[in-house]
Amino acid sequence: MDYTDITYSVEGTTAVLTMNRPERYNAFRGRTVDELNDALRRAWADRSVRVVVLTGAGQKAFCTGGDVKQRAETGDYGPTESGLFEIELLHRMIRDIPKPVIAAVNGLAIGGGHVLHVICDLTIASETAKFGQAGPRVGSFDAGFGTNFLARVVGEKRAREIWYLCRQYDAATAERWGLVNAVVAPDDLMTEALSWAADIAKMSPTAIKFLKQSFNTDTEHQAGIGAMAGSGLALFVESEEGREGAAAFAEKRPVDFSGYSTV
Repeated sequence: MDYTDITYSVEGTTAVLTMNRPERYNAFRGRTVDELNDALRRAWADRSVRVVVLTGAGQKAFCTGGDVKQRAETGDYGPTESGLFEIELLHRMIRDIPKPVIAAVNGLAIGGGHVLHVICDLTIASETAKFGQAGPRVGSFDAGFGTNFLARVVGEKRAREIWYLCRQYDAATAERWGLVNAVVAPDDLMTEALSWAADIAKMSPTAIKFLKQSFNTDTEHQAGIGAMAGSGLALFVESEEGREGAAAFAEKRPVDFSGYSTV
C-alpha cells in the first residue's frame, strides 16, 4: 500500500508509525485506518522489528479521533480498501500484534485518538499533551475498549468523568491518574520513546509476546462488547441526534441536544 495518511519507518529494531494529517489534527478517515492496519501487519511480519511506536505529525496533535468534519460532509469516513471502516480491526491489531506498541503523544489525544493511546501497551507524553474524550459532545461514543479498558487503567470514577464531562486533562494529571507512563519535554518525546523501545528490544521477544498475550487475556471479553457497541454506533450516527453532533462540530456552532431524551 502506498501511504498518504501515515508514514512508516524502521529505526533499528523499532517501527515508527506516524499519523500524518496535521491539517486535520491527525484525525483519521477510512484510508488512515487502512494504512495503520497495513503498517501494523508489516511491523508484525518484520522479524527485525521488536517494538512499534505510534505518534502523530506536528506539535499540535497525536490524534483527535475520527474526522468528524468529513463525517458531516459525506455521512461517512470516506472510501476504504474493503468498503468497511475498520477501526475495530485497528484496535485489535494494536492489542494482537505480539510486540509492544508505545504511544508517543505529542499533542492532543482526544476522542478516538484517546482510545488509541489507551489501547497501546505504554504511553509516553509530551508536557504539552492533552487527553480527553469528545464523543457525547459530537454525537458519538466508544462503548468497547474506549470505556471498559479505560476503566481498568484509571478506575471507574475517573473513566466516567472523562466520558461524561468531555474535559481535557494535561499530561501531569494523566501521569498522576496512571493514564500515561512518563511525561517528558516536547523535544525529548521521540528520543525517550525510542529509548524505551530499545530497552524492550534487549529482552526475550518470546517472553514479551507471552506477557502481552497474558495481559490481554484479562480484558479479551471486551472485544465482543466493542463489536456490539460498534454496531450500535453505526446506527446512532445516522439518527437525527447523531447527525446534530457532527453538524454542529463542522459548522463551529454550539450543539443542541435539548430535544432528545433517553426516556
